[in-house]
Amino acid sequence: MVTTAPYGTWPSPVDARTVAAHDGRPAFVGVVGDEVWWTEPRPAEGGRRVLIRRRPDGTEESVLPAPWNVRSRVLEYGGQPWAGTVTERGPLVVFSDFADQRLYAYAPEHDEAPRPLTPLSGVGDGLRWVDPVLRPDLGEVWCVLEEFTGDRPTDVRRVIAAVPLDGSAAEQRDAVRELSDDRHRFVTGPRISPDGRRAAWIAWDHPHMPWDGTLVMLARITAGGAFEDIRPLVGDLGPTAPDGGGSGESVAQIEWAADGALLFVSDLSGWWEVQRIDPETADDDVVARRALCPAREEEFGGPLWNIGQRWFLPLDNGTLAVIHGRGATTLGILDPVSGELVDSAGPWTEWAPHLAVHGSRVVGIAAGPHSSYEIVELDTCTGRSRVIACRHADVLDPAYYPRPQSRTFTGPGGRDVHAHIHPPHHPDHTAPEGELPPFVVWAHGGPTGRAPLVLDLEIAYFTSRGIGVAEVNYGGSTGYGRAYRERLRGQWGVVDVEDCAAVARALADEGSADRARLAIRGGSAGGWTAAASLTATDLYACGTISYPILDLAGWATGETHDFESRYLESLVGPFAEVPDRYRERSPLHRADRITAPFLLLQGLDDVICPPAQCERFLAEVAGRGIPHAYLPFAGEGHGFRRAETIMCAVEAELALYAQTFGISRSDVPALELRG
Repeated sequence: MVTTAPYGTWPSPVDARTVAAHDGRPAFVGVVGDEVWWTEPRPAEGGRRVLIRRRPDGTEESVLPAPWNVRSRVLEYGGQPWAGTVTERGPLVVFSDFADQRLYAYAPEHDEAPRPLTPLSGVGDGLRWVDPVLRPDLGEVWCVLEEFTGDRPTDVRRVIAAVPLDGSAAEQRDAVRELSDDRHRFVTGPRISPDGRRAAWIAWDHPHMPWDGTLVMLARITAGGAFEDIRPLVGDLGPTAPDGGGSGESVAQIEWAADGALLFVSDLSGWWEVQRIDPETADDDVVARRALCPAREEEFGGPLWNIGQRWFLPLDNGTLAVIHGRGATTLGILDPVSGELVDSAGPWTEWAPHLAVHGSRVVGIAAGPHSSYEIVELDTCTGRSRVIACRHADVLDPAYYPRPQSRTFTGPGGRDVHAHIHPPHHPDHTAPEGELPPFVVWAHGGPTGRAPLVLDLEIAYFTSRGIGVAEVNYGGSTGYGRAYRERLRGQWGVVDVEDCAAVARALADEGSADRARLAIRGGSAGGWTAAASLTATDLYACGTISYPILDLAGWATGETHDFESRYLESLVGPFAEVPDRYRERSPLHRADRITAPFLLLQGLDDVICPPAQCERFLAEVAGRGIPHAYLPFAGEGHGFRRAETIMCAVEAELALYAQTFGISRSDVPALELRG
């Protein structure tokens, strides 16, 4: 029997504990011998990431017990934290542990405990490592070294380095061999040619972000394992001014083909596409590079937020496994000769950029609107896909899941704005006739990122209670080509705010949402958009702001980490040239314009968006009569990983909406709002 009750009051089995238990997803899948390995989150264990192995018989086990946490902090966002191989002693894995960021080696079938390979450093935030490549022939592991040279977050250098596997460098920095020089601020791990004679990697420099412009660097490897004749092969760092247009070339990934050609993903055409180049003829512009699947107006790559992301990999038969799509992604097999692309079958609409191959099989991580991220294996000989690990299990009746719709709205000037709309949905409840539902606009982080259309129990937490969710892929989002991505150039705090508002207004205009009960929320860059929206419009009745940027000038002058320390030069403009713009757009300096209640959530260990910004913002808000709550979380960094934090944050957000929208709920504690 269907019960009639006001939106927002519906009971739901999707509680905060369920949301927290299923937060996060598997990542960094790889193959070690005949086994598939990956990392997965453990919210109930302090948010650590566990390294898991799946044996050929299908059994799974954790490689490392608590408190080992396989996660790198290079660029703060991390990247590929482990590499494995099979030796005479069985599997050998080298990994970065989050606690001290040292590299460790571990043979799980022989070693009692992991052995440190790298030393600690008392300078700044020490030594960090990412994207390892094992070289047993040389007795080394090659990877990116991030070395702090002072106490400031920008006192840092990065090179490709070789670390001995015998542990001789565990006590002394000098035992680490540097392979590349530090001519570039940022580098990825090396990719070694099939004949072992060349190494290639991606590099870029401030003020560019890797989606603005990168270079592919090439070096010869000497008999002794050194790099020589280092030179750029392809790529273009592009302009430094925010109005520099679309010049520049973002190469997001490189791999070697079996014939010695270099494969890479480039957005030179306006879309990330797979190309190949023969290093021997690279100086001949006519024949040097060739697109393998041109003119599809789809993305075959994405923004390089994590070093070691993989959108494609070559298979033994010469074909390529590729992740591609427009606004969504699928896994396909590309014939690099004919350009023919055959997509795999299955219910998955989003593939994470973490691929591995083993013979004729491809292993990836995929999800869909009705399933969470699973580890999927594609047999390219039969075309059959199957879930082999992290299988989605319905922890509650799927009837409570959202019923999303991907839509395109019209923004200012007639521009397209893409969004996923999740209307309220409950199998046993409906609202009184004529009542319109409250809606929360979700602004994703990045801002160079995208909200994928996948099952998210946090969304179900709200929709099953009668509160709609609109995930907006505002201008600046990836997945829709470079021109869409660059709409945000110089316009952060304008285009993103306008696009979110356009979706909210359209939902209200068409009668899908209650205009008086609209809210906005976001984390990180999405937290900026949420806060900026509350200062720019009276459209929203309230907002939830999580680990945000609130003061552009502070963020641009030493308050964030090195990777994004000059990101604002493209998003806003060079600080020295447009300082007034930094002040005019910052929520910190527009606090007097806020009239709506808000909830502010912040990790106290966040070095990307530090709590100092929240404290200054709250000081500006104090005494203005704006109802608000501030929940700081000790031990949390940028993004929440601990189960208890996630539960508290979700319940506090629901309490904000209930109190603001006049909804009576007894399943969450009341939120103390101060004026």
